[in-house]
Amino acid sequence: MHHLEAALPARPFPDVIVVGEALIDIVTTPAGTSEHPGGSPANVAYGLGRLGINTGLLTAIGDDERGAAIDRHLLSAGVTLLPGSYSLRRTASATATLATDGSASYDFDISWDLAPVAPAYVPKILHTGSIATFLAPGADAVKSLLQQCRHECTITYDPNIRPALLGSHAEATSIFEDLVHLTDVVKLSDEDARWLYPRKDLDATAAHLLGLGAGLAVITKGSQGSLLATAATRLNIPSVTSGVADTIGAGDAYMAALILGLLTRGTDGLAPAVLEQLGRTASMAAAITVRRPGANPPTLEELRTHLLEQQPAS
Repeated sequence: MHHLEAALPARPFPDVIVVGEALIDIVTTPAGTSEHPGGSPANVAYGLGRLGINTGLLTAIGDDERGAAIDRHLLSAGVTLLPGSYSLRRTASATATLATDGSASYDFDISWDLAPVAPAYVPKILHTGSIATFLAPGADAVKSLLQQCRHECTITYDPNIRPALLGSHAEATSIFEDLVHLTDVVKLSDEDARWLYPRKDLDATAAHLLGLGAGLAVITKGSQGSLLATAATRLNIPSVTSGVADTIGAGDAYMAALILGLLTRGTDGLAPAVLEQLGRTASMAAAITVRRPGANPPTLEELRTHLLEQQPAS
């Protein structure tokens, strides 16, 4: 059994642990090929580190050059790679090939398994999502980790649906709903919501997630803003208008800032004013990321500055 207690003796235990895949995104264009660390959970962990949150990532990478590149990338944001993460023969990759007309085709080289882990301590927030929650055999380990931690900390979940990597719609929906039952906060993009529940509008999907046991359901709608719903409150938060360099990493930046808000919200639970603050902060983080190329989420300083500028003069 690997224990998470070997994290880093110099730092206190992470406030947030992210569990999920880290991989290398390979982008091939007619002009050449570039490689960048990626994977939605790893991007969320990186985003949290940039926001000054003491964060640990439990993942599965190989002891190879690509694994080392991911480790360096995370370390540059102050994120600790937790023990047991170097568990694969080779680091996973996702290749996007862009044709001259801009269309993309994707090829995934991913195996997902998680070293057996017993949490030696429980973080304040445990986040998971994406391929890691669907792909066997690692998905079972993720689920059992959530079952162990569900009454001890806040659990957040972003399924980040990748239809190319999923089995049947019925099977994927069933896996997703089993996990929602174990989580406190679920975030979907409008694309995720429409793929999972093609017959429901977004409000009905949010209500459905609350019915499955989530305390807060969040659905992001790109330039249309985001919907935050609890049993008592439904809020639509406008998006922050911004020039678009590309939308890579925007959803993960939104998720990281949402987790920051949940960590720092004080004692008012999910009161309407708290929800509004959560939504506005997360929307701003996504907007800052969209304005610049690649998955490049804001630092805490940038986020605070932009939020202050946005406040109406009293």
